Amino acid sequence: MSDMIRKHITEGRKTSDLAALAEEFIYSNQAKPAFTPEGFPSCICVSVNDEVVHGIPGDYVIQHGDLVSVDMGLILSGYYSDMAVSAVAGNASSEAQNLMDVTEQSLRKGIEQFKEGNRLGDISHAIASFAEKNGFSVVRQFTGHGIGRELHEEPQILNYGRPGTGPELKNGMVFAIEPMINAGNWEVKIDDNGWTARTSDGSLSAHFEHTVALFDGEPEVLTS
Repeated sequence: MSDMIRKHITEGRKTSDLAALAEEFIYSNQAKPAFTPEGFPSCICVSVNDEVVHGIPGDYVIQHGDLVSVDMGLILSGYYSDMAVSAVAGNASSEAQNLMDVTEQSLRKGIEQFKEGNRLGDISHAIASFAEKNGFSVVRQFTGHGIGRELHEEPQILNYGRPGTGPELKNGMVFAIEPMINAGNWEVKIDDNGWTARTSDGSLSAHFEHTVALFDGEPEVLTS
């Protein structure tokens, strides 16, 4: 689903067009949207430039150079998945491209720590240490989470923390791991619509996410 959405992040397209494409994709695959049952007014979140997460699709027309993050989820056979991808419409600025690359690599670093016997803090630390080493900041107000029969289950998965702390990771766990990384400071503010979070300093933000299961001691990405 994320690959399908990514190729449609193009200039001249309304953010509501992305939502329509996602909805068609979900229902055509005998699934259901995961976000609308939670009260969100769309089947996906589309966040542009300084919007971090929970952007509501609408009449905004994507412009050349916009950094667009799409958060999406579905329900299939009673189980939830959650995923996010960021892309730039047209040519990306060096700052936007670097931010996206680092955010996606931060996700990979976190997933690599999702191993039997590790601790939850190992995932969190891997994400933050890589992002901050590259000069970016990690959003603290929003986290990853357990996922399964519900969209948001325990535990919360912070995108920052100390290695070797927190619950031990065991086979059978399924996590939605989702770093949200800002080019400026880590603080965010919420729009008047009560949903959309954006960077407090107007800097760019990127968001990548996968649903990952721990099988035979190693992580398996379910939303690749």
